[in-house]
Amino acid sequence: MGVTKKAATWRSCALVLGLALMVRVPFLSQPVQGDDVYYLAAAEHAQIDPLHPNHASYVFLGKTVTMRGHPHPPLNGWFLGGLLALLSDIREVPFHAAYISFSLIAVFSMWMLAGQFSPRPLLATLLFIATPAFLVNGNSLESDLPFLAFWMAAVAGFVRAVDRRSPAWLAASAFSMALSAMAAFQSIFLVPILAFYLWKHGRGWKPAWIALLTVPTALGGWQLWERWSSGALPAVVLAGYFQSYGLQTAVAKWKNAVALTVHLGWLVFPPLIWRAARHAGWVAWAAAGAAAAGGALWDPNPLFWLCLGTGVLVLAWCAGNPLDFPAAWILLFFSGALVVFFAGSARYLLPVAAPVALLASRVGGWAGAAGVVCQLSLGLALATANYTHWDGYRQFARVLPAESDGKRVWINGEWGLRYYAEERGGLPLLEGQAVQPGEYVISSELGYPVPFSTGGGRLTTIARQEIRTWPPLVLIGLHSRSAYSTAALGLRAFDISREPVDRVRLEVVVERKPTLSDIPMDHPEAGFHIVSGIYHLEGNARWMAGKAVVLLKRPQVKSVLRAVVYIPDAAPARRITLTLNGAQVAADSVPGPGLYTVRSAPIPPEEGEATVGVIVDKTFQIATDRRELGVVLGAVGFVSP
Repeated sequence: MGVTKKAATWRSCALVLGLALMVRVPFLSQPVQGDDVYYLAAAEHAQIDPLHPNHASYVFLGKTVTMRGHPHPPLNGWFLGGLLALLSDIREVPFHAAYISFSLIAVFSMWMLAGQFSPRPLLATLLFIATPAFLVNGNSLESDLPFLAFWMAAVAGFVRAVDRRSPAWLAASAFSMALSAMAAFQSIFLVPILAFYLWKHGRGWKPAWIALLTVPTALGGWQLWERWSSGALPAVVLAGYFQSYGLQTAVAKWKNAVALTVHLGWLVFPPLIWRAARHAGWVAWAAAGAAAAGGALWDPNPLFWLCLGTGVLVLAWCAGNPLDFPAAWILLFFSGALVVFFAGSARYLLPVAAPVALLASRVGGWAGAAGVVCQLSLGLALATANYTHWDGYRQFARVLPAESDGKRVWINGEWGLRYYAEERGGLPLLEGQAVQPGEYVISSELGYPVPFSTGGGRLTTIARQEIRTWPPLVLIGLHSRSAYSTAALGLRAFDISREPVDRVRLEVVVERKPTLSDIPMDHPEAGFHIVSGIYHLEGNARWMAGKAVVLLKRPQVKSVLRAVVYIPDAAPARRITLTLNGAQVAADSVPGPGLYTVRSAPIPPEEGEATVGVIVDKTFQIATDRRELGVVLGAVGFVSP
C-alpha cells in the first residue's frame, strides 16, 4: 500500500511538471517584450565584463542611464550572458527553452509545499501553474521567473529542513536564498517569512537561524563588491533614479497599493477564494463587500470591483488567521510590497501565488476542478494576447530599411520595438535630438516617445500600423485602464478592448527650407525651424538646454540678431551667447533671474539660410524633470535695428 501511495505521489509530480512544460512550449517563439531589452543589454555587456553585467549603459526614455541602478541584481544578466556566449547570438526559441528550467524548479517546489500545507496538493499545484502572472510573465526574459524559482526552492527546502532537522535541506535552501538574492532585492522578505515558520516549528534549531542571514549577507556582499570594484553602491544609484523619476510619490504609492490588492484578488479564480473563505467571519466579508462597493464608485467595471473585493477578502482572511503559515506568508510579503514597489504590476505578487493557491485548494470537488479550468483558460488567453501584442513590433520592424542601405533609423520607443529596430541597425533617440533630412524615425505612441526636432525638415509618414491583441484582452495599451504592467495607466487587473493597443509608424525627415527670419516660440511653424536643444511648447515659450540651434531665413535688409530669454529663480545661467553660422555675434552677462533680450550689432543683408545658436553658461535639473534645462526661450531671430 505504501508503495502504491508513493507511486501515486510521484505520478502527480510528473503530471504537474508535464503541465508546466506544456504551457511553455507554445510560447517558445515569444517575441522580446517589456524590459527584456535591458536584460539583453546586460547579457551583451557580460561578454566584455563578466563580473559586472549590470554595468551596461543604454538609452532609457531619451536619457543615457547605467544599469548599476537597476532594481535587480545581476543573476539574470549572468544567465542570459551565458546563453549568449553559448549560442553566439540572441535567439528567441533556445533562450525561452532554457528558461523553462526555472518554471520546473518553481512547480516542483510548489508540489513539495502543497504536500504539507494543502489537503489537495495536486489541486494546489495546478492552481499555482494556472496563475495568470505565471503563465504570462513566465514567457519573458526578465528576472521574475528566475527569482520565483529560487524563492520557491528556498521556502520548500527550508520548511523540509526545519521539519526534519536536515542539514542537507538547509544547505540547499540557503543556496537557493543566495540565488534569489542575486535575482531581486525583494528576496529580503524571505527573512521574516521563514523566521515565522522557524519560530513556530523549530525555534531552538540554531543552524536554521544562521541560515536566515543568507539573503542579507548576499545582498550586502554584492553591494560592497560593487562599491569596491566600481566606486558606487547600486542601492545609492537606485535611490537616485527613484528620486529623479519621481517613482515614490504619494500618488504612485496609492495606485500601487490599490493595484496590488486587485492583483491579489485574481492570482487564482476569484470564485474559489470566495468559496474557500466562506467561514472567514463576518468582519472579513464586510471588508470585502465594502471594498467591492467602493471599487464600483472608482470604476464601474465589474472585473475591477470583483478583484478588489476578493483581494481585500484574502487580506482579511489572513489577518484573521495570523498563525497559519500561508496566511502569514501573504501578509508579510504584501506588506513589504506596499513599501518597496511603485508600479503595482501583477508580476510583483508572483512570490505569493503559492500561498494563495494553498488557501484556494481547500475547495474540493467540481468547484476546484472548474476553478483550475477557468483560471488556466484565462491565463493562456492573456498569454496569447500578450504574444500578439509584442509580435506586432517584430512584424513592423521588418519594414525598416536594412542597415546596409545606408539609411540611419532612429528609434523613438522602448521595449520590443527598440530591440527589433536595433536588430535592423536602428539607434535609440535621445531627448531633444535633431534628426536630419533623409533620416528615418520609427515611433510608438505607447512606448514613451520623447520629443525631438527635425533639423529644419518635416516628417513624412511612409508606413504605419495599428497593433491589436487577439483575443481582445489588454495587459498594457493605449486608452486601456489595465494595471497589469503598471498602475500609471489604470487599476484593473486587465482590460477588454478591440481598440489598438499601440500605433507605430515609420517616418522620414524631408528637407524643408526655412520660411521665417524671426520665430516666436509659439509660432505655428516654429517646430520646422528648430534644429536641436529646444523642448516642447509650454504656454507661449519653450525651455532650452545648454545650446539651442534654429535654422532661419536670412533677411535681405540690415538687421540685428536677438534672443528673448527668461531666467527663472532656479536657473543658474548668467551669460547668454548668440552665434551665427558658428561665429559669435553677441554675448551678455546678466545679474540674476528675469526677462532679457540679447542683441547683436547690425548685420548686413544676405540671401540664403542662417544657423543661429543660443548658448547659456550653466544648466540644471530638477527632481521631477529629467531634461537638461538652461533658460526659457521666448523668441529668436532677425529684427530691425
